[in-house]
Amino acid sequence: MIEVVNLTKRYGRHTAVDGVSFSVQKGEILGFLGPNGAGKTTTMRILTCYLPATEGTARVAGFDVFDQPLEVKRRIGYIPETPPLYPDMEVADFLGFCAKIKGVPGKDRPRRIDEAIEKTRLGDVRHKHIGKLSKGYRQRVGLAQAILASPDVLILDEPTAGLDPKQILETRELIKSLGGEHTIILSTHILPEVEVTCGRVVIINRGKVVAEDTPANLTARLRGSGGLRVEARGDTGPLFDLLRAVPGVVALRPKADGGDGISAFEVDAEAGRDLRGDLSRVVVGAGFDLVGLSRLGMSLEEIFLQITTTDSTNGEAPEAPAPAATVDTTEAS
Repeated sequence: MIEVVNLTKRYGRHTAVDGVSFSVQKGEILGFLGPNGAGKTTTMRILTCYLPATEGTARVAGFDVFDQPLEVKRRIGYIPETPPLYPDMEVADFLGFCAKIKGVPGKDRPRRIDEAIEKTRLGDVRHKHIGKLSKGYRQRVGLAQAILASPDVLILDEPTAGLDPKQILETRELIKSLGGEHTIILSTHILPEVEVTCGRVVIINRGKVVAEDTPANLTARLRGSGGLRVEARGDTGPLFDLLRAVPGVVALRPKADGGDGISAFEVDAEAGRDLRGDLSRVVVGAGFDLVGLSRLGMSLEEIFLQITTTDSTNGEAPEAPAPAATVDTTEAS
């Protein structure tokens, strides 16, 4: 549904987007992540035909964003971080205006407006002036206009920025419900948003794609499959010496104990080694009670921080942390 190949945007000597490539399948919800200034908004503006690229190609629903911009715009619903609204118009009138300029047939407009209002929970304010609405409701109006024409693709740039916690949860649920019916790119730097709504993520830093995968696969690539947590009842010192001596253990870190005399450790194993059996036998064989043995995961926040604070030049997730790099926090608009 969306194909981006070597997309580059330069402003004089500043490169805002640098050879970005990714794809989004029909019905998929893709999280487009990056720190402020990473190039997310510039990429979104190119995909919505708001900005031309310097180099590269991009296709949306089979149409080229450079050669066929009108066809692309007909198939996209877009909500920028601050939706452009007319504050002196009532919600329903504004949506009617948007439906008209989006080319929704006249006989279908009342139904489409009602559906958009219902999906975005705007029924209570449909006859209120937009200028008198809270920011949360204004964001919903922006989302309602984006889905009015039932577009193939929705591009959402920071859709929950400035909302209160209840409004954020409602907006996330709405975005999830739109997946499948629409192909969605969700551009954000709010990590919980991606964890609960997106099946795959693209992480961009300094204008380059530095990782692209599911959160689960990113965890496996960064931490490896050998990360384990061991909990046993006994003194930390003897248990540490015991576990460290197990063949295949490359790193061992004591963690906060769980009370009741329980000591906890994080264990990193050699690549390809499953040490669960060896560790359990050693602990039990030495007379300790094994009370927990589980694989370690990484939160999306840990993944994001590890990738975006590491110099990445080949678009692959780093095998191990490198010295922290300074992130450029200015993005040309």
